[in-house]
Amino acid sequence: MVERLRDLPLIAADTEAAGYHRYFDRLSLIQISSRDENFLVDPLAIEDMGPLAELFEDPAIETIFHDSDYDLRILDRDAGLRVTGLFDTQTAAAFVGDRALGLGSIAEKYLGLKLPKEHQRADWAERPLTEGMKQYAATDTAHLPELRDKLKAELERMGRWAWAQEEFERRELTRWTEPDEAREGFLKMKGARDLTPRGLALLKELYQWREGVARERDQATFRVLGNQALLEMSAKPPASERELSSYTGLSEGMAQRRGREIMAAVRAGLAVPDGELPRFPAAKRWERDPDLENRVEALKQARNKRADQLDMDGGFLMSRSLLEEVARAKPASPQELAEVPGVRRWQTEALGDALLRVLR
Repeated sequence: MVERLRDLPLIAADTEAAGYHRYFDRLSLIQISSRDENFLVDPLAIEDMGPLAELFEDPAIETIFHDSDYDLRILDRDAGLRVTGLFDTQTAAAFVGDRALGLGSIAEKYLGLKLPKEHQRADWAERPLTEGMKQYAATDTAHLPELRDKLKAELERMGRWAWAQEEFERRELTRWTEPDEAREGFLKMKGARDLTPRGLALLKELYQWREGVARERDQATFRVLGNQALLEMSAKPPASERELSSYTGLSEGMAQRRGREIMAAVRAGLAVPDGELPRFPAAKRWERDPDLENRVEALKQARNKRADQLDMDGGFLMSRSLLEEVARAKPASPQELAEVPGVRRWQTEALGDALLRVLR
């Protein structure tokens, strides 16, 4: 495949992972298309993905992704691959003013195509892949070269090609970072804040039991047992294995197979001493700064007005968090605005005058 693609000016690429179905998220498929051919690369069968570096890391080959963020992260983590010469069709569409940024919406608008959806939740670590899954996977990249052509032409027509190029170059620096585990996972569960400290102790034990089963079976945690059952047992713990099947989503089969383990987790939660019960970290107290808040609001209004003029989404033009950084820094010139961490050159060009007028 590399032999056939190495001299082309562009390729399109996508990845599929197994995180929806599996406990261990892993790179499970790489799709690559030229203008004429579609390829599927199996990372589960090929140990060394290194040869792909000749395509992905060659600045003379433009590599087209749609919504490249996760693809770049997982290629870095699982295959040690980086991308140079990126074109992201989702980012390009945002620059020309589109609001519906899914691949299906953009392909329908610019190419008149309705892309299939039936395998969106497929288990891409399954082998062998069905013919339907293969066709679906190839479709994700087959139309990207033509879509790139349409979007690039529109960017050039609107005078925004240099803006998009800067963003593409920044996206090329995307790397895998380990998730922040500062807060334990059970505390992030929706509904956990409604529990008492004793309920949180029960939830912690049940959560850790489920993690262990999911890891052992390489199965997504929700496929072992849903959050609702864990929350219900934490709020009102079962007194015996016979009561387990009364909880939402906990079948009699699960109660029979895993009842002893579940009850052991319940007893461990009930045995935690009062002084060691888990609690949510105290929320940080922020001192209000009315002047800063007023500046942020004024900058937001100026951004929204400019976004309307450009027919772009305001949040894409500049996020609220970045507006807050600008409000704190109070730059007095385009040069000072460009030095605010996170501010792009294209944002200074597109929005700088409007923000600086507000700050003056």
